[in-house]
Amino acid sequence: MRLRLPRWAAVTAVLAVLAGAGTWTAVASDEPPPVHRADRVLDIDGVRLDTSYFTSGGDGRRPAVLLGHGFGGSKNDVRAQAEQLARDGYAVLTWSARGFGASTGEIGLNDPDREVADVRKLIDWLAARPEVLLDKAGDPRVGVTGASYGGAISLLAAGHDPRVDAVAPQITYWNLADALFPNDVFKKLWAGIFFSAGNQPGAPNQPGGANQPGAANRPGAAKAAGCGRFTAELCSLYQRVAVSGKPDAAARALLEARSPSAVGDRIKVPALIVQGQSDSLFTLAQSDAMARTLTANGAPVAVDWTAGGHDGGDRETERVERRISTWFDRWLKRDTATDTGPAFRVSRTGGVDSTDGQATLRAATADRYPGLTAATKSYALAGPPQTFANPAGAAPPAISAVPGLGGGLSGLSSLGVGLSLDFPGQFARFDAKPQTGAVRITGTPTVRVKVTSTAADGSAVLFAKVYDVGPDGRQQVLPSQLVTPVRVEDAKAGRSVTLTLPAIDHEVEAGHRLRLVLAATDLGYASPAVPAGYTVAVEGPLTVPTAPGLDTQAAALPWWVWGLPLLGLAVAAALLLTARRRTTAPAPDPELTSVPLQITGLSKKYAGGDRYSVKDLSFRVEQGQVLGLLGPNGAGKTTTLRMLMGLIRPDEGEIRVFGQAIRPGAPVLSRVGSFVEGAGFLPHLSGRENLELYWKATGRPADDAHVDDALRIANLGSALERAVRTYSQGMRQRLAIAQAMLGLPDLLILDEPTNGLDPPQIREMREVMIRYAAEGRTVIVSSHLLAEVEQSCTHLVVMDRGQLVQAGPVAEITGSGDTLLVTLAGEVDDPLVEKIGALPGVGSAVRADGGLLVRLDGADATALIGDLVRLDVPLTGVGPHRRLEDAFLTLIGGGSA
Repeated sequence: MRLRLPRWAAVTAVLAVLAGAGTWTAVASDEPPPVHRADRVLDIDGVRLDTSYFTSGGDGRRPAVLLGHGFGGSKNDVRAQAEQLARDGYAVLTWSARGFGASTGEIGLNDPDREVADVRKLIDWLAARPEVLLDKAGDPRVGVTGASYGGAISLLAAGHDPRVDAVAPQITYWNLADALFPNDVFKKLWAGIFFSAGNQPGAPNQPGGANQPGAANRPGAAKAAGCGRFTAELCSLYQRVAVSGKPDAAARALLEARSPSAVGDRIKVPALIVQGQSDSLFTLAQSDAMARTLTANGAPVAVDWTAGGHDGGDRETERVERRISTWFDRWLKRDTATDTGPAFRVSRTGGVDSTDGQATLRAATADRYPGLTAATKSYALAGPPQTFANPAGAAPPAISAVPGLGGGLSGLSSLGVGLSLDFPGQFARFDAKPQTGAVRITGTPTVRVKVTSTAADGSAVLFAKVYDVGPDGRQQVLPSQLVTPVRVEDAKAGRSVTLTLPAIDHEVEAGHRLRLVLAATDLGYASPAVPAGYTVAVEGPLTVPTAPGLDTQAAALPWWVWGLPLLGLAVAAALLLTARRRTTAPAPDPELTSVPLQITGLSKKYAGGDRYSVKDLSFRVEQGQVLGLLGPNGAGKTTTLRMLMGLIRPDEGEIRVFGQAIRPGAPVLSRVGSFVEGAGFLPHLSGRENLELYWKATGRPADDAHVDDALRIANLGSALERAVRTYSQGMRQRLAIAQAMLGLPDLLILDEPTNGLDPPQIREMREVMIRYAAEGRTVIVSSHLLAEVEQSCTHLVVMDRGQLVQAGPVAEITGSGDTLLVTLAGEVDDPLVEKIGALPGVGSAVRADGGLLVRLDGADATALIGDLVRLDVPLTGVGPHRRLEDAFLTLIGGGSA
């Protein structure tokens, strides 16, 4: 016998437990205000529930939200949503349900005496929190939301506890018996996955173990092997039905008693019902039953059909969570100005995003939920009565939805993509005439058929589906991969039945036709193992709902539709401007015609000020060099490169490329290739097609592109023929380099070409630059990876604060005799380092691995050693240091590249 305490006593016990466990912790966030989380363990009837409590903002009272998780998960799965709801002004409580996560107890599938009772205790706890807004003593203003298992508990909580003020169930069930035993057919594949997710055997004294507190005293506690964390009665139910292949009355009654439908007449709070179209577990029919019941109860209801679901696809998580928060703003914060969105919304596939191959979505909305049978159209089906077989052992089975395998294919069915298979001799089919115009089906098609069975008991199990068949008559798509199972009894002499097919939202294009198929088997369901013959004849038209009141959002235009014309105008304007400027360019310098680059006295001020980004910069680059342009952030590297490419004008000084003065649009720029801020490729085109299109846009002869030579150097291999959207970051970088090398420019400028690359990709980029320069051309590369520059560059230009610090061969800079490494026997403090840097003849002194790097400015090593000894520096050695990183830090006085 279980001892039940009065509610006030239970609450007192709960608070006592909470007072002795857990600590407040801050949740890191890039956005203010911070979120605080308190982890607590709640003891209820010998079961320990693991909870987290989230708050944010000031000390004022705010509504609360209970946030449940999906089956097989834990409170950790909903942490991100909990944090966001806390930022939105709610006190949020999450918990791991019995048998999941760190919580103990047995899984009762939202048993009113177990899981639902737990939620009522959680509401009791919220009522005692000083942060939570109360409608009256002991009655917190609270909403409940969650997906799947957590969605059902939100509805059950509203039906069992009048203190719940609003709910937002997602992709969940209304009647679990109907979901797992539709039309008295066992949904074996989903039921098996469902049971396996909770079937994790526990050790003694562990969650789910036989020695769990209170387990031995509960009725039916003795469980068969392999039941894991499920209660004994649920374990028995599953094993019984799985063996027989047919649900019995007791199994149906047990699941119905734990379903929201059992308390449907009590749920009268505002409900946002979110259901998935790609869902063969909990179909749209489940959400339809919720909406109809709650609306009849007088509750405000909104219905949202997302593109994804349990079968995969886009769950639209970000959008849905925003809408849930808005729903609670309206009904928990009582903000009447809040727009909660349309009464009905359905996501429709508008095409495929060429950047990632994913379906693009657009919304269709209505100011009222149309249900599943609005505004029907009828289509005659042709075909005589057909006989087919249920094979022995029901194998091989037809294939429709395959949980975990489809990967969201059902969401692409409107684009002609899908996965379905019917075996010859195991199905009947009936076709309508091709469509003269497009029709959008929104809801459940119906058809009346007559079924005759040769089975000994006169029964038949059929799987009905409607295909969208292409004009060739062969290509067929099963919308959302859904089928309707049906068990027909007493069919020896023939029996007429009306089939309600799966609820879908699908457009049938003009020229396509509808096809009704009735199969004897399906992979997801249990079919009779005994062979039998079935005969099916259609007795009426196929009737489909069209829900004409829906307004479909216009598909967004790709950026290039509007962007390319604007880009063309901008290019034309730039050409007009630069054409005028070219007439004032200085005459070529014949002595520099073989010099790739010479910069003399180059200066550029920041816009609107007197400070220089580049000041009096001069250096020269010769053929065959790979020159590294180095400097800390703000040194002026990018400004220098932009002036070099003619993108901006210098205030003073001159840039000459092969003797020609650089101006915007200067003809000599055709000998310069550049990669500065990443190339913009069209993702649906192959690498080769992108390069050809780019070169064509330059207006230069195709033969001058030298595409194959550029690609040989970039070393892209067979990937060149694949769509760019399939490329890795490293491949995109190499394609961008290949684009810069088109025409084999004599001077190649690369700004941070290794950004975002991993070490192997960086090595490949290094080899590309070396190969390019090895053929007599010149490369200038700006990079912050000093070790990489040291390996790939032959020469360096080091800048700091817009000015030249040093230029020359890499070996000369790293091995310069005026840069010394002073090794030390121990640490020295900062004041002493400053004293060393201020010694006569010393340019700078900075810390480095192993000691100090000292740059001499007039002094020699002997004088330096004498000065260090006088300062009591614990030196152990003095010598030249040849690492570029340390030499660079010495040159710029310790800045960062």
